[in-house]
Amino acid sequence: MPHPAPPSLADQIEDLLPQTQCTKCGYSGCRPYADAIAAGSAEINQCPPGGAHGVVRLASLLGKKVIPLNPVHGYERPRSLAYIDESLCIGCTLCIQACPVDAIVGAAKQMHTVVSELCTGCDLCVAPCPVDCIVMYPVSGEATGWDAWSQAEADDARARHDFRTQRLRREAEENEARLAAKAVAKLQEVTQEVTVTPEEIAEKERKRAIIAAAMERARAKAAAAASTNDTPAPNATTAPKKDA
Repeated sequence: MPHPAPPSLADQIEDLLPQTQCTKCGYSGCRPYADAIAAGSAEINQCPPGGAHGVVRLASLLGKKVIPLNPVHGYERPRSLAYIDESLCIGCTLCIQACPVDAIVGAAKQMHTVVSELCTGCDLCVAPCPVDCIVMYPVSGEATGWDAWSQAEADDARARHDFRTQRLRREAEENEARLAAKAVAKLQEVTQEVTVTPEEIAEKERKRAIIAAAMERARAKAAAAASTNDTPAPNATTAPKKDA
């Protein structure tokens, strides 16, 4: 039986990150940040949730000098949890869509709530809320960084994030398949239309061209998405992020 491939450097780096998926590092999640560190395009001091201890962990793995956190990406703070004022919530679902670990439950036009045991404190749900009903409450006292977080919590958050990513990808693929089937059916319907006059023939060809163009755009979009999934995610932003 062949032995499994040893973990890559990016794998080892990702294992040391807190998996809050907060994007404060300037990347779209912990894995893209790990990829960037492994590639030499990001520093080890860009993760406020990991704090100074996180820098030490990464420096030890990579044989680098320990350096202070870069304030451009935020400061080490006590861990916070999101709280939704349910009396103000309008059920817009924007916070649910923003949560990277599925820690918010609710339905459209219904009250939402945060499952505190699952919240990583990323604060990504705060900005999208149109009625400002979400606040972040510190819950770890004076403890910050890895003193306010555990490897088990990081592993659980990573599993939920990966599951969410797979679910969203599957839902997108299923939706694209439905739209493609609908387009094929419509094209067949138009093709079977009986035309007599030059105007009817021209209108039929116009419809066929519109549907064909839409199908080609869908194919190109699917191909681009597949290409993106096969390569490391790019730097999401270089703008400073809010601290949780």
